[in-house]
Amino acid sequence: MRRRDFLRLTALTPLAALSLRSHAVSVSTGAATGQLPDGRLHRLELKAHSFMLDGKPLQIRSGEMHPARIPAEYWLHRIRMAKAMGLNTISIYLMWNHLEREPGEFDLHTGNRDFVRFIRLCQREGMWVYLRPGPYICGEWDYGGLPPYLLRKPDIRVRSRDDPDYMAAVRRYIDTIAPLIHPLMAYNGGPVLMLQVENEYASFGHDRDYLKQLQALWETHGIRGPFTISDGLGQLQQQHTYLPGTVLGLDGDTGFATAQTIAGDAPVWVGEGYPGWLTHWGDRDFQRGDFAATLRGLLQQGRSFNLYVVHGGSNFGFSAGANAKGDYSHFEPVITSYDYGAPINERGEATSEYHVFRALLAAHATQPLPDVPATPPVIRFAAITPVAHASLWDNLPAPKAVKNPQANELLFAQDHGLVLYRRNIPAAAAALMLDGVRDYATVFRDGHYVDYVSRVQHAKLRAGNRVDLPAIVDGDASQLDILVDSFGHVGYGQAMADRKGIVGSIHLNGDELEDWDVHSLPLDDGYIRQLKPVVAAPSRPGIFFKAILRLDRLGDSYIDLSGWAKGYLWVNGQLLGRYWNLGPQQRLYCPASWFRHGDNELLIFDLHQTVAAPIHGATTLHV
Repeated sequence: MRRRDFLRLTALTPLAALSLRSHAVSVSTGAATGQLPDGRLHRLELKAHSFMLDGKPLQIRSGEMHPARIPAEYWLHRIRMAKAMGLNTISIYLMWNHLEREPGEFDLHTGNRDFVRFIRLCQREGMWVYLRPGPYICGEWDYGGLPPYLLRKPDIRVRSRDDPDYMAAVRRYIDTIAPLIHPLMAYNGGPVLMLQVENEYASFGHDRDYLKQLQALWETHGIRGPFTISDGLGQLQQQHTYLPGTVLGLDGDTGFATAQTIAGDAPVWVGEGYPGWLTHWGDRDFQRGDFAATLRGLLQQGRSFNLYVVHGGSNFGFSAGANAKGDYSHFEPVITSYDYGAPINERGEATSEYHVFRALLAAHATQPLPDVPATPPVIRFAAITPVAHASLWDNLPAPKAVKNPQANELLFAQDHGLVLYRRNIPAAAAALMLDGVRDYATVFRDGHYVDYVSRVQHAKLRAGNRVDLPAIVDGDASQLDILVDSFGHVGYGQAMADRKGIVGSIHLNGDELEDWDVHSLPLDDGYIRQLKPVVAAPSRPGIFFKAILRLDRLGDSYIDLSGWAKGYLWVNGQLLGRYWNLGPQQRLYCPASWFRHGDNELLIFDLHQTVAAPIHGATTLHV
């Protein structure tokens, strides 16, 4: 099954919420908040199927949000929104690849990477923390949080204790962040109640000793738990990957009685309950959920739960992940927005579901809930039309000569962006077959666009990997260009070697083509900064367009790109992410902090557009 298909099939529904009452546990609903994370030493114990905080029952009412998906300027606002909804805990993924982009080069402070500060803000607001640091997290994030540099090793086996390169990288990661986490644990006066060992491992493997080894790495640094795992109940039953003594989180399931037979005396809770859902490029609309009846049932029983997610945020930059079957087919990239249909929407606004959930939570609270914080200001701006700024074809770096195509990670140590394959071919008409395109290729003959090949299988897209090349009248040969764009790396299930570029072969009229010049185009900050502007307006697709937006008032905005085809958008050098007219997303969220008073530079790279379309600022994600 594809990403979370199993989980969604068994997801919490009103019927499930009613049926689980027969499995109720003896927990007082009045003990929902317990003590606050006040800097004193606190002890979370796992006893008789329940959580005990300093000897008193605790119902964990958690909502998930990810610092890496939220501008740091809005961290406090989002935490306060969750608290005002009636939650007492914030669940956090740490994305390893957001903290260590290159081997041994950690950034734990810039932008929204200072997770210690985020956790301390939770504590300051009287919120407990459920920490999920990986090494693997999934989360629809690029490569499930694993650093794509691992894919530069041809035979890497991730999530395996038997691969020395992978485990060395894991140790380096844990050795770096564990000393920062240790003082944040509740028994050391911090707000972190418990720590997840790995995420949804039963969807990938069955080596329980791998999980034991990860737990031991944390314990080496003095982190003694409690530890948790989280997975689908059916997958756990099949793979037998429950880690003894850990809290068992059920993802999209309410089979508490069955799960308790697996966990013994350890607590079973809803590790991920889904008030919304993820959206892929090509979905008919943004996904939503219906969680109210389930939440009502959980509250009536005093069951602990974690809403995945209470606030999603955005997949800024190249961070959006993808899903696929185990044989890498049925590729489904995730959109740039991680709104997720969550009760707190992408820009921090309370939705109608938020108010429904808040009323339910308030009815089971021991004291009045805080007032709902005001939503940050939002701005519109009038339509502006960008102009051609630079041509990709005038900004090609020196090529590398290769006999056969290779993955970008192996050829250039390149994790994201574009790559160009170029060679001469005969001028006659021909059938070009592109195998192993990851993930979207545009084909040119003598500078003229011919067609595209997409790995994304969708009814709106042309099917197949064949491109028919027309004959060239003048000359005996022509230049073939294959420009390959990538989405995020698959981050769920068995397809965990999802390298980018061209990973198969290229044939012309049945004959394999060899001897290519290959250009690395990572679209990173260094590449963007050195773009040489155009002298005359280019006519070949692959153009960077620029607009200057003058603002005298700042606020969040959604930049409408519904008149464009497929590409990327930067605002003042910050990559908002990908856009694609395949939909359903046509607008990209830009936080107020990325704008500035006066002139703002908007840079668009489009794979197909040769004539600029107007863009404008809107107040909502939905068109």
